[in-house]
Amino acid sequence: MGRRDMRLWKTNRIWVTWEKYSSPAVLPRHSHSPILHTHPFPPIQSPVVFSPRMTFLFALLLCWIISVFFQAVKSFLIPNIPLPTPHFPPSQTVSTRQPDVSVPTSPFPLLHIPYLPLGRIIDFMDPKTLVSLSFCSQKTHSVIKTQRRAPFAGRLCVSELDSNLSFRTFGNNNYVLSVRDCSYFSSSERSDYVIMKGQYVPVEVYRSKGNLVSYWYNTTDGLKTITDYVTDLFNIDVSEVRVSKNAINMIEWAIIRQKTPLESVTVCGVTSSEEELIYILRDCRCSAQAQINSYAPPNFRFSKNFRRIDFLYILYGQWVTLDNLLTMDGIDIILGFSSLSDSDFNLFLKHWLAGGCPRLKYLDAGIHSVNILQVLAGLMHNTVYKENSRNYTSPSGYTSILSDGYDIQRSDGVTATVNYQPPRTFVIAVWPEAAHNSN
Repeated sequence: MGRRDMRLWKTNRIWVTWEKYSSPAVLPRHSHSPILHTHPFPPIQSPVVFSPRMTFLFALLLCWIISVFFQAVKSFLIPNIPLPTPHFPPSQTVSTRQPDVSVPTSPFPLLHIPYLPLGRIIDFMDPKTLVSLSFCSQKTHSVIKTQRRAPFAGRLCVSELDSNLSFRTFGNNNYVLSVRDCSYFSSSERSDYVIMKGQYVPVEVYRSKGNLVSYWYNTTDGLKTITDYVTDLFNIDVSEVRVSKNAINMIEWAIIRQKTPLESVTVCGVTSSEEELIYILRDCRCSAQAQINSYAPPNFRFSKNFRRIDFLYILYGQWVTLDNLLTMDGIDIILGFSSLSDSDFNLFLKHWLAGGCPRLKYLDAGIHSVNILQVLAGLMHNTVYKENSRNYTSPSGYTSILSDGYDIQRSDGVTATVNYQPPRTFVIAVWPEAAHNSN
């Protein structure tokens, strides 16, 4: 082909094809020479276009395949071998004893199950079982950490009061891991050990609860260590803190260690300091729930404004004044051993009718005696007596049976029931609380 033909080839973009002949009789002289067909452009087939829904489903399938692939690779890389046997000085050598629970002769090959059913099995296990299982090997720890998906019932509570971690629901504790002072136990009792933060920790099974108990020379450090271990294992944050000593330090430690705010703070013990009470009522960064189960110092007075607290429980509320009650910004307010008078409650009802304490749903005050007519003085024109009994459940879960109550109505149509239940319960319940309550 000459130079001119080459230029013509490039200019017209001639498409070259081979034609095959079905019969040798019509085969041309040069059967293997190309037959030139001149087309302006090569034939282009229209591309296959997927709908957005199909594209999204394909992307999900691809992500799932990649996830399963990496999980499989990780399971092969992490050895399923028990943790090494601890070595201690002769003074800490432990004796061997029979296990508390009989070991089955044919162990169940849990880690040989495919990942999908294994994840379902792990989701059905309770937290204390998963914590115990996580100490068996590096692989069990990794599998629990990556495969656990179901939400836990209740909120994770760190209790310095009784040195344990538990998932708490209303009126129920599901213990996960506990701390005890090991100085009270002889070395012969510590026959089992686990590794936490690189150190060997003696443990045993708490027979009545079924969870592991770890022994520490410093129980505060131990409580912080087991908290870090459990929150990392389950990828959750602490929701509740219960303290009896060093209240401010423990609460601040729990707040600083995580991004999620605390939901509940409880202070117990004999007597809290004035600094601790002011911190709980004004400065603590926990707006959901505050519970004070300790006495206040003698002559304690709180003259500051209360912070926003949805649920405020004060067991020994002798120090709470009318001014304190008027400045509380809460939904549920529980006051035990209150020293408030009938006239105080009368002024509080007038304050509520005028639009004060707009978030209040439930007030429960433990008071020695109540004259309901003095409480409702000047309000009888806006009062309706209700002889029938009605069940009321507060947003925090407190239940009351309101019998022989008096309904008062605010200008915006909101109704509250005033009820005295001898010998020591005065209740103000605001309707409607929830869908299942009926006025």
